[in-house]
Amino acid sequence: MRTSQLFISTKKEAPAEAELLSHKLMLRAGLIKRLGSGLYTWMPLGLRVLRKVEGVVRAEMNAAGAQELLMPAVQPAELWQETGRWEVFGPQMLKITDRHERSFCFGPTHEEVITDIARSELRSYKQLPANFYQVQTKFRDEIRPRFGVMRAREFMMKDAYSFHASFESLQQTYDVMYGAYSKVFTRLGLKFRAVAADTGAIGGSGSHEFHVLADAGEDLLAYCPTSDYAANVELAEAFSPAAPRAVPAETMRDVDTPKQTACADVAALLGVGIERTVKMIALVTVANEFVVALLRGDHSLNEVKIGKLEGMADFRFATDEEIRSNLSCPPGFIGPVGIAAGIRVISDLTVAAMSDFICGANKPKFHLAGVNFGRDLPEPTIVADIRNVVSGDACPDGKGGVLELCRGIEVGHIFQLRTKYSEAMNCVFVTEQNTQQAMEMGCYGIGVSRIVGAAIEQNHDDRGIIWPEAMAPFSVAVVAVGYHKSEAVKAAADDLYAKLIAAGVDALLDDRNERPGSMFADMELIGIPHRVTIGDKGLADGMVEYVARRAGEMQKVALNEIQAFLQGVVQ
Repeated sequence: MRTSQLFISTKKEAPAEAELLSHKLMLRAGLIKRLGSGLYTWMPLGLRVLRKVEGVVRAEMNAAGAQELLMPAVQPAELWQETGRWEVFGPQMLKITDRHERSFCFGPTHEEVITDIARSELRSYKQLPANFYQVQTKFRDEIRPRFGVMRAREFMMKDAYSFHASFESLQQTYDVMYGAYSKVFTRLGLKFRAVAADTGAIGGSGSHEFHVLADAGEDLLAYCPTSDYAANVELAEAFSPAAPRAVPAETMRDVDTPKQTACADVAALLGVGIERTVKMIALVTVANEFVVALLRGDHSLNEVKIGKLEGMADFRFATDEEIRSNLSCPPGFIGPVGIAAGIRVISDLTVAAMSDFICGANKPKFHLAGVNFGRDLPEPTIVADIRNVVSGDACPDGKGGVLELCRGIEVGHIFQLRTKYSEAMNCVFVTEQNTQQAMEMGCYGIGVSRIVGAAIEQNHDDRGIIWPEAMAPFSVAVVAVGYHKSEAVKAAADDLYAKLIAAGVDALLDDRNERPGSMFADMELIGIPHRVTIGDKGLADGMVEYVARRAGEMQKVALNEIQAFLQGVVQ
């Protein structure tokens, strides 16, 4: 394509609302245009990138044996009511009604729809396994849409669903899809990591997330450099300390802390390490039970882990008023000593092994030091792993390694749904023994539009985007300096462009009547992997200039060799 025929709308500055670097660069490069909060139009350049990603995804899904279909974006409420998710899915679901006051939703996901298809079409074990996928627009009403296409309300997703006669069959397909996802992200040229993950609102048993590694990632990942262990911190297990609880050596005493409410400040005041402190977090269950959780001062609460404990599903943090009402103390000074016997105490494994620790005194402006379980307060009601792992924790795989942390952007998620949806929707098949059995199910999602933003977060410099070649809107930019002034430049540029297109190279001819600096800046901002500059000065010596976007170093190549050269470097 020629730039004179392509809509290009680059900008020197991004709008003020753009926060994340990928969001800024996508707007500056003219890949997307904002329509409303979390809603974006994919402009011609951006759509070319999106279609490249879709192409790789489709190729690997087809190779994995999945069959493409396309399901309606608008779904009837009745299907979601069958699985109980109509109310449970929450305010992320955009609910609508038609002229007959029938309820529908704009699909955030399609488990119910595909299960409805399976229960009417797949009746016998002879038809299983079956694996279907689609690439389609989804809508989730994010409470705070941000970061452009990374957390948009409307987005492009590839979702696949498999149906099986046995768990063994499901596991086989799950492994195939795991491999297919690895191939997708490898082909797209992304640095990624697959990690064990929580199943979340989708449900089921086994689950893996695929993350593009980037400092801007919202997810914190735990991995072991000396083994293949990797997991989202939501799931990564933290062990009890190896050493048993020490015998108390101190007497419990009040410590005056007039302004110190944070563990770090209390520890600094007392001249001890923060690991000697214990913080108490007040929670309220859906049954309106007031519960407290104990964590070491330098550890953070893992909401997924504690939410899996009995009676803790969908808990919330207590308000200041609820804390004062139940503990007769303002937040910042609360602690487990002397609280009412009816309050459930959930202690992290690490805290349960501590002695002579420091905690809130349950009276304003005071903390307690030298606190010990069994002597100064009862043993906790529940002891469990409720914290996020930290760097240096023992690796859960038992091979002797320690964990390190990195950030990632989730771009794919695969689940073993098992029979969660098939049982709820009576999706059964006739077995070889002529009995009925609920189908085992798998679910496999890729955030197609999210991949675009994630790739930019991982591949950029101060001049703009650096696309991995498989995702680039064009592989080669032929920049013709003086195209409208020099017949020699025009002839050479047209000839090279025509030869590249004939050879199957996705080339862009920049034939605009612009200053060279402006043309170079646009090509760098847009992120085209290879650039050839043709100008009168170089042509006089029979040479052109080549620059690889990632390397950034210019080299001269003979005009009569440039086509072969480009075909050699273009992947």
